[in-house]
Amino acid sequence: MSITYKKAGVDIDEADKFVSMISPIVKTTFRKEVLTEIGLFAGLFKFDVKKYKEPVLVSGTDGVGTKLKIAFEADKHDTVGIDLVAMCVNDILTVGAEPLFFLDYFATGKLNATKATEVIKGIVQGCKEAGCALIGGETAELPRFYKKNEYDLAGFAVGVVDRKEIIDGSSIKEGDVFIGVASSGLHSNGFSLARKVLFDIGKLRIDQYIPELNCILAKELLKPTEIYVKAYFALKDKVKVKGMAHITGGGIPGNLSRILPKNITAILDKNSWTVPSIFHLIKNIGKINEAEMFKVFNMGIGYIFVVEQNEIQKSLAILNKKGYKAYLIGKASKGGEDKITIK
Repeated sequence: MSITYKKAGVDIDEADKFVSMISPIVKTTFRKEVLTEIGLFAGLFKFDVKKYKEPVLVSGTDGVGTKLKIAFEADKHDTVGIDLVAMCVNDILTVGAEPLFFLDYFATGKLNATKATEVIKGIVQGCKEAGCALIGGETAELPRFYKKNEYDLAGFAVGVVDRKEIIDGSSIKEGDVFIGVASSGLHSNGFSLARKVLFDIGKLRIDQYIPELNCILAKELLKPTEIYVKAYFALKDKVKVKGMAHITGGGIPGNLSRILPKNITAILDKNSWTVPSIFHLIKNIGKINEAEMFKVFNMGIGYIFVVEQNEIQKSLAILNKKGYKAYLIGKASKGGEDKITIK
């Protein structure tokens, strides 16, 4: 009996079916600069250098982490793609970059075109929210490498900023303030701890209704990461943004400290914003101390803008009008031993 690639675990026909299913939805993300079609070896993007005096390309790559385990268990796959885009574009946004295009990597043991298409739909939605084009990617079928019905995701974003407009936090000074923009919940960080607490210690079920959350657990855990591109570009020409931090793994202490000058510390008021119920649930079930919670999770703040004190009200008004919940969460002070103090 002859052996075939399909018998070895790789189904080329299913891969072709997948490409035909996603091509129309991927094209809905195309910007006028995209010169390619789905299925070519490389994605082509015509870069208009005339728009910039000294253009600087900005890149970022990331994944979704063990949040994917929740998607597997709930068999819901249409939101993790948004997380993937968000994790990449929010990072490159911190220097003031406009996201231009995105590429994804989807790997699985056995390709299911229908399920994989749900993932791509999320990526497409994320790209639309970020204003970038999904111009390519890779689908890898790796038999016996992944567990049944599991997959991995990674992404890569490219953006651009004029060199004179790069935001790096170096101009932050005493008296400047921190505007925190709300997260949707856990976003895509801390899921190893969250899963340990909720499922191993708390013995909760993925489909269990949780009164404190007012929904089943899966719905809360799979809330997609907020994308903050529109928030920044709403502020850009109206407010002088001096620094931005994407609050991911490491929480506020680990991420805001990355943009602060050596002589500056951030004094934050933890009572100035609303902490979503999911964090209280994890803290109480796991008996986790507050310092550890802030070290691991975003605790309700997904992104931070640093502006001058006289632009507080203008910043809050612009963000709220754009649909973002924003709070004045602290101020910059002369530096001490600790870069971040949360009171």
